Amino acid sequence: MEIAVESMASGVGMRKNETLICAPLMADTVDQVVNLMHKSKATGADIVEIRLDHLKSFDPHSDIQKLIKECPLPTLFTYRPIWEGGQYDGDENTRFNALQLCMKLGADHIDIELKAAHEFNKFLNGGKPEKCKVIVSSHNYDSTPSSEELGNLVARIQAAGADIVKFATTAVDITDVARVFQITVHCQVPIIAMVMGERGLMSRILCPKFGGYLTFGTLEAGKVSAPGQPTIEQLLNLYNFRLIDSDTKVFGIIGKPVSHSKSPKLYNRAFREDGFNGVFLHLLVDDLPKFFDTYSSSDFSGFSCTIPHKEVALSRCDEVDPVAKSIGAVNCVIRRPNDGKLFGCNTDYIGAISAIEDGLRENGASGPVSPLAGKLFVVIGAGGAGKALAYGAKEKGARVVIANRTYERAKELAEIIGGQALSLADLESFHPESGMILANTTSIGMQPKIEETPVPQEALKHYELVFDAVYTPKITRLLGEAQEVGAKIVTGVEMFIGQAYEQYERFTGLPAPKQLFKEIMGDH
Repeated sequence: MEIAVESMASGVGMRKNETLICAPLMADTVDQVVNLMHKSKATGADIVEIRLDHLKSFDPHSDIQKLIKECPLPTLFTYRPIWEGGQYDGDENTRFNALQLCMKLGADHIDIELKAAHEFNKFLNGGKPEKCKVIVSSHNYDSTPSSEELGNLVARIQAAGADIVKFATTAVDITDVARVFQITVHCQVPIIAMVMGERGLMSRILCPKFGGYLTFGTLEAGKVSAPGQPTIEQLLNLYNFRLIDSDTKVFGIIGKPVSHSKSPKLYNRAFREDGFNGVFLHLLVDDLPKFFDTYSSSDFSGFSCTIPHKEVALSRCDEVDPVAKSIGAVNCVIRRPNDGKLFGCNTDYIGAISAIEDGLRENGASGPVSPLAGKLFVVIGAGGAGKALAYGAKEKGARVVIANRTYERAKELAEIIGGQALSLADLESFHPESGMILANTTSIGMQPKIEETPVPQEALKHYELVFDAVYTPKITRLLGEAQEVGAKIVTGVEMFIGQAYEQYERFTGLPAPKQLFKEIMGDH
């Protein structure tokens, strides 16, 4: 079903799902809540959750009347007790009275906890207005139960008189979310099913795909009513929430850590502009084989892989591109639609090497051969990205040196590609010639540890060009200090855009929107 939707945040567009975005409103005073209601509508919310338990002073009759009368959106009233993760610490009768009053005065929804639902039903004694939908909710702040236990929980919630079933669990592992999707898609009544925490983020974004009744989006980053909530602005403009339907293909960046990645911003904007029915997510993955085994349907169509999963990804793919095999690392995994098998390739080295070559050409290098030919190319790091750069530089005719914290790993890689090995400590005094190239492929200097650098500034004088694969921040301490000593610098943003071109084409079968990618990343 497609409904025209209009909001200040997302402009006018198509709406391909009926899943609501609910803004939880937590404030000290009723007037503050009313302000937040109007802000919610302007931001693009469909409904507001009014958290009565957060009000510092509360006169039920006049306050509820005012909140309902002045709300420009449908309402959901929640009066959450301390024992279910809320702020209310009084007696149940007072709480029940307030919720009953909400129903009588015209609330669209009220939320009552499963543990209190039986008592609340007795208290109402059949006096439930037709207009008001009762959400019966259950929260598990420790884990996500088994599929069988979740099925039993939903049955208990339905039996407690729920018009709408709601449960929230906690993700110990990202694979926990799959059980919740399974329950959501098979539920016979409207359902709100969330998995809390960073590992549960995709439950909040993909609920339209699986038929969820609503998702929660906050007005401001950090001001959440439960762990892991995205903002309304992110739902609408970063994840294209309104465009997600049951046919939407799921892509994502697999890593640990992963929340810093700009990939969702890049791909989701391009998907939207190309009219491609896909969504790209942050996927915080602890155990890659378990992740691939759990999300094995063709709905989960492709993945970018980052630290620390690039080498494991290679071993889990059914087929690997020969170049990726030589490098020993995969940063792009495609699920083939015909047989569901995983194909792995490596686009890191293409992005990085072409960005470094462009930098050298800007510095005056010319001619038909690669400006890397004959250069001494020092790679810091012997992981997946280090292997990719070492392989790419070697292909272009450079002489390669691998420097790593543990010398043994450096030696291992150097032997594979026919180069020299150093420990990171030795790099400080290593300058057999001037005009060398330095490429950092480790996470040293990445947010939040932006004061770190792999090499002292003094040593950078011997390099013509310094490249850093880290792109948050764009100018790392390493690059800032290299600039100060007069070296040409190439940022991780340039590599990131370069490697994304090929991934986008593999994900979508469409040409990469190169200009758009540059514009998007130009803000960073």
